[in-house]
Amino acid sequence: MFGDVRRIDLSVPLGHQAASESAPAQGRYARHDGEGLRQMQQFLGVRPEDLVYSGGLGWAVEEVQALTHTGTHVDAPYHYGPTSEGKPARTIDQVPLEWCFAPGVALDVRHKQAGAEITVADLEAALRAIAYQLRPRDIVLLHTGADKRLHSPEYFAQPGLGRDGVLWLVGQGVKVIGIDAYTLDRPFASMVADYRRTGDGRHVWPAHFAGITKEYCQIEKLANLDQLPRPHGFYVSCQPVKIEGASAGWCRAVALVPEG
Repeated sequence: MFGDVRRIDLSVPLGHQAASESAPAQGRYARHDGEGLRQMQQFLGVRPEDLVYSGGLGWAVEEVQALTHTGTHVDAPYHYGPTSEGKPARTIDQVPLEWCFAPGVALDVRHKQAGAEITVADLEAALRAIAYQLRPRDIVLLHTGADKRLHSPEYFAQPGLGRDGVLWLVGQGVKVIGIDAYTLDRPFASMVADYRRTGDGRHVWPAHFAGITKEYCQIEKLANLDQLPRPHGFYVSCQPVKIEGASAGWCRAVALVPEG
């Protein structure tokens, strides 16, 4: 079924002190001729000259200290609150696998300005533009273009969904919503500014908190949506790492586009 397909990497790396993170991961790299060699000497009691096949080199090992929300990742309903739809919210190890491998549809919202809300009207217009009607379990990918600014402070200048947009998509049967930006919501600065201006707490994290009302997952920090040759007619795989009891899991998101 998937033998003759083009595979498009929709993920960004989980990098050491990445500029695209508000709480960057810390990485430590054990190289073949340094710490990796010393580890092999310590663990196995060998000398460099004993490592005949490698020419005296050891292994490579990395240690990463990172939030589960760094790099491209899938948020579980538990991220938004302890309950979803009145039941205990699912953690990432409880998210159904069929949610994370399904037909994809990319919606172009690159015209939306930084800090703006992607409204239901915007979603409907994007669907009309590609003559597509959402189906249950479609994975919706919001194409903002923010990934092109990944390594600069401007990466955080993005539009985002609000509560109404999330609930409308979930109402169409969508269980996973992705975005090629730092967060599914509008930028933190935009939400905080509106809260301080109005004193209305409904400006705070509305897209995420919508998951308390209706269960859904989201993929944050996608990339390369501009490489998709068409806006639908492909599959998305976003299987998260199975971290027990966690609110999110890192994933290697990939689009599978049938050739021909």
